[in-house]
Amino acid sequence: MTLKSRAEVLVARAGIEIDGPNPWDPQVHDERLYGRVIKEGTLGLGEAYMDGWWDVPKLDQFFERVLGADLDEDLTPFQQWLRSTWHKLYNFQSQARAFQVGEQHYDLGNDLYEGMLDKRLVYTCGYWKDSKTLDEAQEAKLDLVCRKLNFKPGDRVLDIGCGWGSFTKYAAEKYGVEAVGITVSKEQAALARELCAGLPVEIRVQDYRDVRERFDHIVSLGMFEHVGRKNYREYMEVARRCLKEDGLFLLHTIGGNRSSSPPDAWMDKYIFPNGVVPSLKEIARAIEGVFIMEDWHNFGSNYDRTLMAWHANFERSWPGLRDKYGDRFKRMWDYYLLQCAGVFRARKNQLWQIVLSPNGVPGGYTPVR
Repeated sequence: MTLKSRAEVLVARAGIEIDGPNPWDPQVHDERLYGRVIKEGTLGLGEAYMDGWWDVPKLDQFFERVLGADLDEDLTPFQQWLRSTWHKLYNFQSQARAFQVGEQHYDLGNDLYEGMLDKRLVYTCGYWKDSKTLDEAQEAKLDLVCRKLNFKPGDRVLDIGCGWGSFTKYAAEKYGVEAVGITVSKEQAALARELCAGLPVEIRVQDYRDVRERFDHIVSLGMFEHVGRKNYREYMEVARRCLKEDGLFLLHTIGGNRSSSPPDAWMDKYIFPNGVVPSLKEIARAIEGVFIMEDWHNFGSNYDRTLMAWHANFERSWPGLRDKYGDRFKRMWDYYLLQCAGVFRARKNQLWQIVLSPNGVPGGYTPVR
């Protein structure tokens, strides 16, 4: 059986036909694709797309079907197994490496993110329960977090992984809190300081392990994916150290369905270096004995819609970005956003908001939705 024939049999399990008529059917332009994928797995598949070896009208629908049929589990070459072993043995998210993702991903250019995100520059999942637009969904998410933590004017809040200051700005304006936001991105920090000017907000370029102050509440939106399994416990201990006895900590993170899953090789190389998606069990193990879990809210299906809105914005903004970033970047960024949309649509990843307290809320915590 030829490599192409093997590929045809494999993708047929997902209702996909190579060079077929459907929007999720890949169109192969270079027959070397099959050997490259067999040898390199998901890394080879993604790099071949960036190189123009194959296309598909709807990447999100292609990945929805591939992942829904678990075809990714058949693409685990030796190199991918070796990477998984390395991640179990070594701490790829040590303090010495903490700023790598900021330099490679978040420092790409504020113009890129301004063109892709909502007006507040929120780079995490929106809350679409009663929202019709991306701007509404992101504001609803920010407000949801504030209500879950029951902010009062004058509360001092730490935002771990503050991005462009969207949450700190919103919380200061709408709820009268004082906020400290930390990020590992110099570009994010520079713009966040501009956007939060005149508000009781301090933005720092700082690793979470270096924070040694006390706060009424702590928030972390979309940063825990950069912490790494070997650091989950320390992360929780740092949050506990910085949280007052009657405070609350809200952790907003992507979550995976399985523990110890290796990071996707393509995503690790091109998008989020050293990124790891935690599982429910891994988070629970890190929390045990440090915090009491008050609430666990999953709205992962909302991420599909968020990612598709980001991609639509990116497409509209691309003519003004092309000269700076180039066509290969365009293919890479399309692949990133639409692959992720397919992941969430197939329910392979979740989005969790977890509310934690040091000692338990007296009388019990009332969940907010």
